Order: sequence, then C-alpha cells, then structure tokens
Amino acid sequence: MLKIARWRIIAVVIAALWGFAYSAPSLLPESIRSALPAWAPSKAINLGLDLRGGSHLLLEVDTKGLFKDKLENTVDEMARALGDAKPRIGYTGRAVVGDAARIKVIDPAEQQRALAEIRKIAQPVNATGMSAGKLDLDITEAADGAIEVRLTPAAREALTRDAVTRSIEVIRRRGDASGTAEISITRQGDDRIIVQAPGEQDPESLKRRIGQTAKMTFHMADASVAPADAAAGRIPPGSELMPSDDPGEGAVVVRSRAVLTGDNLAEAHAGFDQQTQAPIVNFKFDATGGRIFCQITTRYTGQRFATVLDGKVITAPSINTPICGGQGYIEGNFTTESANELAVLLRAGALPAPLNVIEQRTVGAELGQDAVNAGLAAGIVAAIMILGFMCLAYGLFGVIACVALVVNLGMILAAMAVFGATLTLHGIAGLILTIAIADDDNELIY
Repeated sequence: MLKIARWRIIAVVIAALWGFAYSAPSLLPESIRSALPAWAPSKAINLGLDLRGGSHLLLEVDTKGLFKDKLENTVDEMARALGDAKPRIGYTGRAVVGDAARIKVIDPAEQQRALAEIRKIAQPVNATGMSAGKLDLDITEAADGAIEVRLTPAAREALTRDAVTRSIEVIRRRGDASGTAEISITRQGDDRIIVQAPGEQDPESLKRRIGQTAKMTFHMADASVAPADAAAGRIPPGSELMPSDDPGEGAVVVRSRAVLTGDNLAEAHAGFDQQTQAPIVNFKFDATGGRIFCQITTRYTGQRFATVLDGKVITAPSINTPICGGQGYIEGNFTTESANELAVLLRAGALPAPLNVIEQRTVGAELGQDAVNAGLAAGIVAAIMILGFMCLAYGLFGVIACVALVVNLGMILAAMAVFGATLTLHGIAGLILTIAIADDDNELIY
C-alpha cells in the first residue's frame, strides 16, 4: 500500500491553501477586493496593455544633443588641460563647431606640447566586444592650425547605449513614483525604448511625465545687459537669452555657465507658500550642493538667481540673504498638479538626453475587455475539456490529476499576484499550454 509521509501531506495542503488565498483576489471584482479586511490578501494580477487597455509609446534617444553635451564638456577639459600645463599654454577660440570641439594655441611653437596635453584627456571606451580598449576621442589638427577633437564611433556607441540604459531607469522611477507600478519598459534596437502603460488612457499625460528631460540648472542673471539690448539680441559672450515662465517678463539674460545643477538635489516635494498659499516645490540639496548654494547666495547677495528647467527660466528672484541650510523652494506659475509633477521629475532625476516620440498608440478599454472575455472563455473551455478527459480516461487517478492541475494553476496565479507580474493575452495562452503539458506529465505518471 502506498504510504505518504505526513509532513509531505501538510506541505502540499499549505501550498495549495496559499495558492488559493493569493489567487482568489484576481478573480474577484474590485468592489469585493476593496471590502476585504486588512490582513486578507487583496492584491490582484496586473493586466497587460492588450487586456486592460492603455498607452503605447515608442521613444528614440536624441543622440545629437547627447553628443553635443559631451563635446561641450570635452572643450572645457581641453582648456583646463592647457591651463594646468607647466608652463601654461595660451589658447583662444575654444568652441564646439559641428561635430568637433576646437581650440587654438596662440603660440605655434607650443602646438606639439598642446597636442600631448590634450591627448591625455582621451580615455578608453567602457565597452564590450570589438570596441573594448579603443579611445573615446579622435584628436587632429585642422588646416587653420586649431586642434580638433571628435568622438570616435566606439565612443558614440557607448554613449548611446549608456543613455538608453539610464533613460530606462529614469522612466521606471518616474512611473513608480506616479503609482504606475505595472508600466512596461523595454529596449528596442540601439537607441529606442518601448513604454507600455496599462490603464493610462491619456498618452499626452504619459509623455509629459516620462518624456520631459527635467534637466534643472541654476544660473546667475546678467544684470549688465539693458532690456533694450536684450530685446535687440545684443547679448555679450558668456551669456544667453532664455524664455521665462513669467508672461510679464518674457525672457531673462543669464550667464551660460550653470553655477549649480539638479544633480545635487537630494529631495523635492510639492507644497504651498505660507503667505500666498500658492503651490511651490520645496527642495533640499545634498552636502555638496548645500555648500555650493551657501557660497553662491553669500557671494551674490542682492543679485538675481535663475532656476532653469529644460532651457526655460521658471523663476529668477533676487537673493536677499545668504541661504546656508541647503534648502529652498521654487515658485512660479504652478498649479497643484504641475507642482506635484515637477517634484516627481526632480526626485526621479533628469534624463541623460531628450526623448523623441516616434510612435504612440492608445488601446481602448473595450478592446482590452474583449480580449479578457475571449481569453477567459478559451481558458474555461480548455480546462473543462482537459479535466473531463482526464476523469473519463483515468478514473480515480484522473480525478487526483485534475486536483493537481487546479492546485498548479492556483499557485501560478498566486505567484504572479505576489510578485507583481503582468498578465497578457500571450500569458493566458501560456497558462493553457501549462495545463496541457501538466496533463501530459500526469498521463505518463499514471
């Protein structure tokens, strides 16, 4: 006679009860799930885009802006290398022209020494495969004697790959911070990202939330430029005219060089001004940012300090007193919703490069419900046919096998609910296939 250890029976019963308890909420309507006691499992399986409906976006990383930023950083490194040389090497005309960072040595006799110093800033590309070990910069001499530095193909490939990886992580943080935990983000090709948000019926809202670069920088305003000169476009070197979020001001002339960046932000959350009750965004810098912020507000007391988001001045108040606590707030033409949205973006971090929308689709809830109904009907029919065949063909052993199949299905659904997995139409087909394969196994066993 077949004897089964008691501990095995107990383990099977506990596993079966666990599976039924955590899979049951997925089969209950929302009204019943919300009424369950706090101790009872209530988490349902996330439905995918093809079942629930939602938004689909195909995004492409703007590599032109990415490469330009890298070249601008490179030209600064070139100038620093020549300035730190012993003795110092004089230079002029540093700029980014087309796909090259350029700088010109004043004394032609120093050309070779300047080339040697600039070659030191080239670094091996952090890559795998054939690109590994190659340098990121191609350094040449132009016909006019200027030193030109270009990104190598290996560097462009590595920058693009890194930008896509970082963008995926930023998008995921923004989605989670907004309560869209089931958002699906996948890489496509070298520079594209697919974002699917089940339940999100407004693709414009989704684009605003995940597609904004959210690159925040802090600049000193250039008070030396008269309003008439700014209106005529007479901007001195080292400054630039930026549009303002304040319709009464139009534009603000700020120093091109940022004195502080959003990379030093540690916290950001929406709030209200204690005097006007207008929505604001409170922020706090990390230790390094707080120290720099204190130095800036102490040195430039009485001058205007501009907060710039993606090339647009949000606010440019005057510094009345030094601020050394590492905390501040951003005020502007905010609504409660836009203040919350900006706080989410700042907490998630800035995208490494802008994202261009290549394709967007909206899947209606009606289509999703049709898919749910069709998949559910197919699953029920398949289950009845399989269970009926097992019972008729194998008798008591078939009944035992059917119970095992039901327990198996319940545990799969429970695991999907606990770990936050997303069920799609393809997943329903997979569940049906799983039952069929388990049926084959039972036939072989019995």
